[in-house]
Amino acid sequence: MRAIVVGGGIGGLSAALSLHAVGIDVDVYESARELKPLGVGINVLPHAVRELTELGLGPELAARGIATQALVYASRHGKEIWREPRGLEAGYLWPQVSIHRGVLQMFLLDAVVARLGQERVHLGCRAERVHSSSRGAELWLRTASGDARVTGDLVVAAEGIHSALRKQFYPDEGPPKWNQRVLWRGVTEAEPFWGGRTMVMAGYQDEKFVCYPIDPGTAARGRSLINWVAELRFPDTQVWRSEDWSREGRLEDFLPAFENWRFEWLDVPGLIRATSRVYEYPMVDRDPVDSWTFGRTTLLGDAAHPMYPIGSNGASQAILDGRTLAFELATCDDIAAALHRYEQARRPATSKIVIANRGNGPEQVMQIVHERAPDGFSSLESVISRAELEAINLRYKQIAGFECAALNARPSLTPPIRARA
Repeated sequence: MRAIVVGGGIGGLSAALSLHAVGIDVDVYESARELKPLGVGINVLPHAVRELTELGLGPELAARGIATQALVYASRHGKEIWREPRGLEAGYLWPQVSIHRGVLQMFLLDAVVARLGQERVHLGCRAERVHSSSRGAELWLRTASGDARVTGDLVVAAEGIHSALRKQFYPDEGPPKWNQRVLWRGVTEAEPFWGGRTMVMAGYQDEKFVCYPIDPGTAARGRSLINWVAELRFPDTQVWRSEDWSREGRLEDFLPAFENWRFEWLDVPGLIRATSRVYEYPMVDRDPVDSWTFGRTTLLGDAAHPMYPIGSNGASQAILDGRTLAFELATCDDIAAALHRYEQARRPATSKIVIANRGNGPEQVMQIVHERAPDGFSSLESVISRAELEAINLRYKQIAGFECAALNARPSLTPPIRARA
């Protein structure tokens, strides 16, 4: 069996490794002429760390990131609302890892090259369209030397929120949906806060600041390379520049809103000013769709279920997609039936996360506290009960598939390797 993976991001590379691990031949086609470690920090949650670990990548992931010890939600005044242990400290069998997105992508690429061979990664190849039949799929590509066609038993469209192949199947969908919020992101070396292994989200839905350490190298020197995200909501009449992770942002567009965010444990405006480069990104997603699979072509990652970056779930869900797809193909003799089983396992689950993230996911606890006590609080219990906080956080873990006991007990997605025709 030969699979064609379109897209060399975290989802596409994870899918390629997963398919190769179950004995399927894989080629990866990426539109960029060179893959570079772009972006800033992300979190890989325990359910995705489990999958990378079962692919044999656990030690490398651990060596390149920070094992998150705790998550804290705080008010815009820096007052703690919720604190919980994360990863191994919470009883998971796998850690939660905070890491630079580019570092994760590059080490996944290195693993693909080492296991599949350099010749299996094709750069500078932009997908134009695909044709599927009951016998296989044919992919049309635009390359520097002209148009090309490649064929395989199936095509996996993993080329992100602007997927050309998704657009082929949903031509009237239009651009991604913006929720009037813009993110500015950067990384800054600074003094560690709260032990140097804590992820913090502070504020509420219209003004929010997120930060967490991502580099074990600076931690070894007693410092933290802190990934931070500043988020603001704009009026419904406001328009913004097109979404692009590599667009440079301007401090004057957002820093004034955070000038007074100086807490005992963190100087937010100081952290922002000390960064060398800021990236901006409007918060966008797409509506869940009724189908991912069209003949021998299926969608994966942001091409299938782009979601707001709430709850640290985007990359983790893409990794789960790839592992589930490989498992179904390895345990079902009929490719069409395997693709159907993959979609049935993943599409309803990710659709629920997309909708939950539109409602602020687990971060809604900050919004609730802000609405009930906009000027701050002296007693958190007078604003929100411990039981309400626990219920909100547990519900999101269940929706996103990483409730601790269930994840620890879930059967592995590593199937027996079988010879495939």
